[in-house]
Amino acid sequence: MKLTRFALTLIAAAALAGCGSTVKLDEPAPVETRQPEAPKPAPAQNTAQAVPESKVATIDLNAQFTEQVRDKRVVYFDYDSDVVKEEYRPLVDLHAKRLNNNKKLALTLEGHTDERGGREYNLALGQRRAEAVSKSLTLLGVGAAQVEAVSYGKERLAAQGGGEEAWAKNRRVELKDK
Repeated sequence: MKLTRFALTLIAAAALAGCGSTVKLDEPAPVETRQPEAPKPAPAQNTAQAVPESKVATIDLNAQFTEQVRDKRVVYFDYDSDVVKEEYRPLVDLHAKRLNNNKKLALTLEGHTDERGGREYNLALGQRRAEAVSKSLTLLGVGAAQVEAVSYGKERLAAQGGGEEAWAKNRRVELKDK
């Protein structure tokens, strides 16, 4: 026990001896002094000169978007489908930009089907199609209050007659301003 105490005392003394420093605390460290720079005088302004008018033209984005969507208002669907086709994504995106630019604008999304199938089934399919376009718009930032999805089913055909050509024109969602 005494040997351990002696060894610890010896280690502590060696540690203190090794911590000797050559820094003298009585001597102040050198300090560099600098003079602040004088503020530069402001350039003289001649208030008599007229300020030139900007040559930048004002752009009305609302009118620009409205013109771009003027003839792009129908999304067509495959038979018995409510999935928005990839080819109509730019059209939906353009309408979303227009609605996001002006929060006062609103659309009615009218879902339609061809005449095949029962009345109730076609009303439900038209509603799902309109809601698919609505969901695409809301995912692009459009407020839910700006879009209203309604279904007309097979009641308002765009093309009369049978055959795939007429049926394809009837499977649609029309985007109409409120």
